[in-house]
Amino acid sequence: MSIAAGAPSRAEVLTLFRSFLRVARKFTDYNIREYTKRRTIDAFRQNRNLTDPSAISAAFSDGKAQFEVANRQAVVYSLYAPNLKSVMEVQK
Repeated sequence: MSIAAGAPSRAEVLTLFRSFLRVARKFTDYNIREYTKRRTIDAFRQNRNLTDPSAISAAFSDGKAQFEVANRQAVVYSLYAPNLKSVMEVQK
């Protein structure tokens, strides 16, 4: 974060957002990949209007923790992912 206990900068928040979307791409399963993208966008939209620096810092810290979980899940899921594609991914 920018300052010891200050709110994160806009650049830091956007970096976290992009990192979530990159992790979502790592999931091989269509449903999980799309859920992760949708959940990321919804969570960032929900917190878009926060103005209190402590609330922004708390949301950012929670987001970083959730990012670590998503990253671990992507690694674990890649080890045990099924080889079948979803109906949504099959091209005609």
